[in-house]
Amino acid sequence: MFNNLTERLESAFKNLKGEARINDLNIANTVKDIRRALIDADVNYKIAKEFTDRVKDKAVGSKVINAISPGQLMVKIVKDELVELMGGEEAEFNTTGNPAVVLIAGLQGSGKTTFSGKLASYLKNQKGKSPLLVAADIYRPAAIDQLMVLGEQIGVDVYSERENKDAVSIAQNAIKEAKSKNKNIVIIDTAGRLAIDEAMMAEVANVKEAVKPNEILFVVDSMTGQDAVNTAKAFNERLDFTGVVLTKLDGDTRGGAALSIKYTVQKPIKFVSSGEKLDTLDVFYPERMAQRILGMGDITTLVEKAQAQFDEEQAKKLEKKIRKNQFDFQDFLDQLQQIKKMGNIKDLMGMIPGMGKAIKDVDISDDAFKGVEAIINSMTPYERANPDSITPGRRNRIAKGAGKQLADVNAFMKQFEQMRQMMKMMNKMPMGKMPGMRK
Repeated sequence: MFNNLTERLESAFKNLKGEARINDLNIANTVKDIRRALIDADVNYKIAKEFTDRVKDKAVGSKVINAISPGQLMVKIVKDELVELMGGEEAEFNTTGNPAVVLIAGLQGSGKTTFSGKLASYLKNQKGKSPLLVAADIYRPAAIDQLMVLGEQIGVDVYSERENKDAVSIAQNAIKEAKSKNKNIVIIDTAGRLAIDEAMMAEVANVKEAVKPNEILFVVDSMTGQDAVNTAKAFNERLDFTGVVLTKLDGDTRGGAALSIKYTVQKPIKFVSSGEKLDTLDVFYPERMAQRILGMGDITTLVEKAQAQFDEEQAKKLEKKIRKNQFDFQDFLDQLQQIKKMGNIKDLMGMIPGMGKAIKDVDISDDAFKGVEAIINSMTPYERANPDSITPGRRNRIAKGAGKQLADVNAFMKQFEQMRQMMKMMNKMPMGKMPGMRK
């Protein structure tokens, strides 16, 4: 996501960082490069021009020219403007009501049905809600089946009426069902089309009129760039939706839709989604996204993802084992499982400041840990709990059981031992001398 734009912006800032003296001409050249970078990222020319005009207005004069680190100050100005362009602050998501109603709209293929499942999972697991998914796509039987499968995977009920061809009555009946079963939020997945047409717009507008939703979310495929923005504009004129959802962000290295859509329709981006996994849904934070675009990473989101998987009791037990130098292979395997639950490994690493550029061309598969897991799973429970017990003969058996070479097992054992030694050294340090600690 945004790889190309990040590179181009970094290149633009180098014009200032490499200059001994900063003047209006340097700034003008940098701003021109930023504008080109935005246009190449599929941002509308008018938006790119207005954006860079504001950056230039803030940058010219003594504020940047006399600054100790003009390049850094320029980055801050651009970051602040990016935040503003994408909405400024996190947008509120309204779930008041009994039940609250969320209407999902968008073109076919935009990821509406998958997003509906992800939203239900997010509301259930992170917000403590009791959602009901509603299959109101009366044209595509596969949409009902898909929603049923998603509902089963996340443990959420799905309401459908396969023989009913009236989306309005399906939505109304679903709300009655939700009330009778004490569901406090209803998510209505409506029909999409391959292109905008009057029948589609009329149908979803009628559903809106009938159920008076708290939220109307327009789901858009971010990979379609400016087309996504134009589609959002057409939907908004008819539906007056409350927010935008950007899907398939992992497939878009340009990012024009994310940067243009708020400006064009004056409605906030509320969620972003990537991949097919049902836990790959994030609330949209303009500040964090701006930091990622500028290669600053996103430590806040990384910490939040870690905390979501954090088991306090397990962490205390692990800390005790580390202090006693008893960290074993089972502990290591448990930590791997926690990391995997946090999401795509490459995305997680990209949230660490400075790492995005370093891993840009590195293929980091979600299966990266499979080899290590196979090695540990080939050990007996005794061997996992007692790393020092693994003799050369046992290593041979473990390698065969894991389908690996002996050299792979030896390399892993060496790395594991180095990690244990490092933990041991940390434990011997007085608290006052621990890195980052004061006496």
